[in-house]
Amino acid sequence: MNGSTELQLAVGGRRAVALDVAEFELRPVDGGELPEWQPGAHIDVVTGTGIVRQYSLCGDPGDRSGYRIAVLRQPRGRGGSAWLHERLNDGDRVVVSIPRNHFPLEAGRRYVFLAGGIGITPLLPMIRQVAAEGSDWSLHYGGRTRASMAYADDLRAVDASRVHLLPFDECGLIDLDGALDEAGPQAHVYCCGPEPLIGAAEKACADRGMRLRTERFSPKDIGFSPVNSPFTVRIASTGAELMVPADRSIVEVLIEAGVDVLTSCEEGTCGTCETAVLSGDPDHRDSVLTEEEQATGDRMLPCVSRSRTPELLLDL
Repeated sequence: MNGSTELQLAVGGRRAVALDVAEFELRPVDGGELPEWQPGAHIDVVTGTGIVRQYSLCGDPGDRSGYRIAVLRQPRGRGGSAWLHERLNDGDRVVVSIPRNHFPLEAGRRYVFLAGGIGITPLLPMIRQVAAEGSDWSLHYGGRTRASMAYADDLRAVDASRVHLLPFDECGLIDLDGALDEAGPQAHVYCCGPEPLIGAAEKACADRGMRLRTERFSPKDIGFSPVNSPFTVRIASTGAELMVPADRSIVEVLIEAGVDVLTSCEEGTCGTCETAVLSGDPDHRDSVLTEEEQATGDRMLPCVSRSRTPELLLDL
């Protein structure tokens, strides 16, 4: 991140919302309003370990006095979530990015929401919005145990009749076939959670021709072992030509050459480095853009994606 996209926020409160899940309220250090956001948006959070992590905004988009995020403590992670749980308390300051949204809520009349564990966080404001608009919706929410499922009471307060809480130790896996068949083929399906859930939802929706939008915590399996070849990246603003070797990413080459490009996860899941493509054919390997967005070829995630043509012209 750089200064034009950073916000200095202070913790205005924290609370436990489930087993090993803490909610943080982040407010401007000097008061005032924060940049607006819509359901599905996330922010980057810079932890004290130097690790940058992405967290979905799960509060009220109409309340611009603060952002709310919920953080699952990952005991086998790289330390980012542990630092937040152990070190971030009321009054402490933290650097975050302005909100970005690669998981937008599209207009529709009927919705199916599929959540696994902490994947409920981007779906919570979506559910509140569609409920307020009077749309038809249902939520199928799985977790290890009831104690591990964040915001269960908040969701039931929206409309308990539409909320299906499915802890694995009581119910097993979410019945995706039943949930999708009941909603019908015209429903918009939104899914966030671990990769096995998202993969199963992709297959089930593809079998039915249903529209699915997903948000991932880890890179998806692209299903093959790609062969990397060198190619040239040309910078539209300067005309500079940069060779990208087979063993380096576009982002690495850009940063080394002093080109201003924002990065965060560097694994194709957060969307921070999304860049417009003016000419050339990107070889998409990200987990953010939909198949339709990838097919247009007008943008790419240069942290993981490459080129099918000898040259790419990037809008940088």
